[in-house]
Amino acid sequence: MRRAICWATGGAALAAVLAVAAFPGAIGREAARIAIDARAGMDVTRDLPDGLHVALCGTGSPMPDPTRAGPCSVVIAGRHVFVVDAGEGGARNIMLMGIPNGRIERVFLTHLHSDHIDGLGPMLLLAWTGAGRTRPLPVHGPAGTGRVVAGFDQAYAIDAGFRTAHHGPIVAPPSGAGGVALPFALPPKGDWSPVPVYAGDGVTVTAFRVDHGPVEPAVGYRFAYKGRSIVFSGDTSPTPSIVRNARGADLLVHEGLQSRLVALMTEVLEQRRQTALTQITRDILNYHTTPEDAAAEAQAAGVKHLVFSHNIPPMPSRVMYPAFLGDARQRFGGTITVGEDGMVFSLPAGGTGMELRRWSVH
Repeated sequence: MRRAICWATGGAALAAVLAVAAFPGAIGREAARIAIDARAGMDVTRDLPDGLHVALCGTGSPMPDPTRAGPCSVVIAGRHVFVVDAGEGGARNIMLMGIPNGRIERVFLTHLHSDHIDGLGPMLLLAWTGAGRTRPLPVHGPAGTGRVVAGFDQAYAIDAGFRTAHHGPIVAPPSGAGGVALPFALPPKGDWSPVPVYAGDGVTVTAFRVDHGPVEPAVGYRFAYKGRSIVFSGDTSPTPSIVRNARGADLLVHEGLQSRLVALMTEVLEQRRQTALTQITRDILNYHTTPEDAAAEAQAAGVKHLVFSHNIPPMPSRVMYPAFLGDARQRFGGTITVGEDGMVFSLPAGGTGMELRRWSVH
């Protein structure tokens, strides 16, 4: 019996090999059809319950990481879709997850470091052509946002002309190309009071100062919808602003830098006489937050769930997660998750629960 099964299995495998060899084009076309059918024109948000959701489209940092795009999060509130930060690769991950880029209504920038804006060009382009927008995409952010958006608009102006010439003004209306900056004022330094940034259809967004000096200004955001709330720390060193503005939040998406692991990088770079990179790994320690400090802030704020994004250093394997977290779990009584691209956290409207799901970015 066992021999018969082996013969049958081997025969099936051989038949498959021969089929591929004999009909490579047909099999390749069928594989392509299946792959296209699984992704093209999909909108996974239609299956979400009414509520507040965050999909991580980029959990990396400026350091090269094959498993993580640059900082980027999608916030879905009811039927509205927003993006927080536009790191490199984020726009493509949004599409891979099955969220139509044309549904993006607004972008919110936490600060103007390159890794938080270097994917803004593709974000604006795909939001425009994906929906035939007739008006530029609103981009909220602190002082300086206008210069950044204007720079991307200028850089992509030639390409926008090509798109309209090729696809026509219905698909690519000239009036909808690029972005429109909506910078907002903040209280004086040291004042952590939130300021309203956006309100509509039951969604409110407030911004608050954080401490990422010498990067100034830098902000975090709080999104609220039907009794649920999500807070984004942006890049920051430990600050009372997080405790104040994340008070009682369902979910806190916080940056994390594990100084002990970065110290290992510094040691290796120094041994290899990489002077500039060695200095950078030393400098970044004083304007980020360790997982342990973020956990203590989350505990003080009464947050229910802490998610780490903008994770430093790169972690090609989950085996590194315990070393990254250190003793963060001992400092926070809620749930901690090391964020990965494609993770989705769902907070049903009017409830108290949370569901974690994954949308593929591969």
